[in-house]
Amino acid sequence: MLETVLTIGQALAQGARLLEEAAVPSARLTAEILLCHALRKERPHLFSHGTDPLTELAWIHYGRYLHQRLQGEPVQYITKRQEFYGRLFRVGPAVLIPRPETEHVIEVALECAPRARRAVDIGCGSGAIGVTWALERPGCAVWASDISEAAVRVARENADALGAVARFAVCDLGAAFGPEGCFDLVLSNPPYIPQPEGPALQREIREHEPHVALFGGPTGVEIYERLIADARRLLAPGGWLIMEIGYQGEGRVRAMLDPVDWDRAGTRLDLAGWPRVVAAQRRG
Repeated sequence: MLETVLTIGQALAQGARLLEEAAVPSARLTAEILLCHALRKERPHLFSHGTDPLTELAWIHYGRYLHQRLQGEPVQYITKRQEFYGRLFRVGPAVLIPRPETEHVIEVALECAPRARRAVDIGCGSGAIGVTWALERPGCAVWASDISEAAVRVARENADALGAVARFAVCDLGAAFGPEGCFDLVLSNPPYIPQPEGPALQREIREHEPHVALFGGPTGVEIYERLIADARRLLAPGGWLIMEIGYQGEGRVRAMLDPVDWDRAGTRLDLAGWPRVVAAQRRG
């Protein structure tokens, strides 16, 4: 048994201090999230029950979570969840952690192709994009693919948990889909970090998130040429290709959209003012 029983408030303060001393970003918030996960409670519970004693089991879990975070493991992999577009998605080391910036892909798709009847999420990872689209537009038939079988399992679990109707395939980009012109919408958040930037990434990203979902080659845009070619094959005339991009890749990605095949190419900036989404319409 614990020699000294800590209260919830004391445990929170102790965890925050440990994280601060280790220079973990957002130490206090991180401690709150990890303690909530240990208690299986939401954050308001910490403040309304700060003087309650922390059970030994909760302390054991909390201590383990703090240790994992101090070793660089992302909070989302510890709690096994991340919010995206107002919904909680299950995540783990097999998939990239969905970022808020990726929500712009959904926003652009809702603007450009709200009446799409058939859509595909290429490189689906956790399924954040494809599952969200299926839930936002339940009348649209949705497919999703990833080269990682483990990622597809996670995406399928998220679809089932959230009640989304979607079909999944393990393949390279859109190789499993056809015939030509079978989709009205292609969505994708492909790997776009240039390989040489790997050592400069945050430890949480560099050591824990799947490299196949992070790195897009020497310049970060190598995969887009193949993705655009697949989209050209898969999209019906008038269909839309909507892709997340890295801040350094906009010009080169836009240059790949041959005006013979693509029309209305445009870029959406994220809230920080960086190029985030490139969209283009398939010419008839």
